[in-house]
Amino acid sequence: MVRDFLRTRTPFETAKTALFFYFVISHSFKLCRHVRARGITDSLKDSWSWTYRQILLLALKVPSVQKEVQQQMNQARLDIEGKLVPQGADVTRHLVLPDEGKSMEWILAEMEKMDGEMGPHADWKHGKLSGAVYHGGEDLSRVIVAAFERYTVSNPLHPDVFPAVRKMEAEIVSMCLRMYNNPDGAGTMTSGGTESIVMAVKTYRDWAREVKGITEPEMIVPATAHAAFDKGAAYMGIKVHLIPVDPVTRKANIKRVRRAINRNTILLVGSAVNFPDGNQDDIVVLGELAAKHNIGLHVDCCLGSFIVPFLEKAGLSDGEDGGAKYKLSPFDFRVRGVTSISCDTHKYGFSPKGTSVIMYRDAALRRHQYYITPYWTGGVYASPSLSGSRPGALIAGTWAAMQYMGSDGYLKSCREIVSCARTIANTITNSIPELYVLGSPPASVVAFGSKSPEVNVHEVGDAMSKKGWHLNALTGPAAVHIACTRLTLPLVDTFIADLRDSVQEAKSAPSGKGTMVMLYGLGKSSAIGPELVSELATMFLDTLYKA
Repeated sequence: MVRDFLRTRTPFETAKTALFFYFVISHSFKLCRHVRARGITDSLKDSWSWTYRQILLLALKVPSVQKEVQQQMNQARLDIEGKLVPQGADVTRHLVLPDEGKSMEWILAEMEKMDGEMGPHADWKHGKLSGAVYHGGEDLSRVIVAAFERYTVSNPLHPDVFPAVRKMEAEIVSMCLRMYNNPDGAGTMTSGGTESIVMAVKTYRDWAREVKGITEPEMIVPATAHAAFDKGAAYMGIKVHLIPVDPVTRKANIKRVRRAINRNTILLVGSAVNFPDGNQDDIVVLGELAAKHNIGLHVDCCLGSFIVPFLEKAGLSDGEDGGAKYKLSPFDFRVRGVTSISCDTHKYGFSPKGTSVIMYRDAALRRHQYYITPYWTGGVYASPSLSGSRPGALIAGTWAAMQYMGSDGYLKSCREIVSCARTIANTITNSIPELYVLGSPPASVVAFGSKSPEVNVHEVGDAMSKKGWHLNALTGPAAVHIACTRLTLPLVDTFIADLRDSVQEAKSAPSGKGTMVMLYGLGKSSAIGPELVSELATMFLDTLYKA
């Protein structure tokens, strides 16, 4: 029957038919893999949400509706500019180069003036921050500045001209590898956690293409993993399967991870600890899955950095109440299946901003991170990461910070910061009944949500903002978090007192007008809420470049 059918058709028609069936079959496989990873129920919900969103977006194109939305967005833009761009007759704007160069005295005076243009609330030294500034103390700052001054013009792109910078970078990577129990591994420095993660994603894409012949790569990422994984996947053309986390433990749902693995999977991701709520995934089980399927496992320790490797030595890794809470599980290269780890030196390593380390189990895997072309007319071009030229001063500052702190310094810092975080977590659990702590965070981050119908936790966050605190709002579930730093240590009692008062304010007199409530309320207001929030985020980014 098939032969008779083919005899009656021209070669062109046969090719069209074959192409049609190839298209149908290949996309059917893709659909099956997607449904298997997401589940039938979630896949149907996604389809319905997408359809509903398209309908609402069409409705927004009605002129009257479009006009109203645009008016509200314009007002939002003005609000954002009012918070970020200094206004007033006394504000000087430097929009063109001066005719003549200015003196150092003038430059420093102008910087001091600009520091005060947005008012005292912009001063980080008050310490009411969640993360943001990882300050190692004034003495360390002087050490870093001295290193900057010595290597101001250095560039590791030219190791023959700046041999000391090359040596320092190699030693920074070596120190981090030993900290994470892989002295024979390999790594590079990057400009921060996002670049470390993007480089890891690029590495696994290229590794899978060369070693396994995968041309349609997919990666499996917990919902609590850093957004940089999505960013890297978008840059590298990789499909992401987002895995939900257990609502109680905040760990990735391993059953869903297993179900999502297929022949195109190149990478599993776990955090130790994650940014949103400070919990860690089950790295041991993820490692077993990665080893079984011969795929990568990247552990994001950008935030855990110089905290989680010292918890064991600090006597804090076993947690409290016999390990019932705050217990740290194995996470580093001692875990079978872990193939790469990212660690931010510029967080709890107290090095200057713009430095991180990406580590691999071996040098063979690291080679897939490099970009090399021998065909450029300017000569052979080779770079280990995204940047070509890089600031050697940052490398020198990082090396100086690590030498200044030493193991004992980081151990002391870990003990103090984690004890501070656990004091906050225990206080919330034991004496603020309206709130609860998300999961069982073993390190420096504490996230809290509301278990009272009378308290909107984002109202609490907005009330804390009025008291001078700069905290992070979360969604899924709605929550607020603080990443404790050395700046938090003298303010822990103030934080707790302010938090108690903010809960009562949110309960008795919610304003409904704070930044957290309005922004994250908008995000959940309808199916197009995320699009509206994205537009606000775009406005925010545009405003950053408004002089």
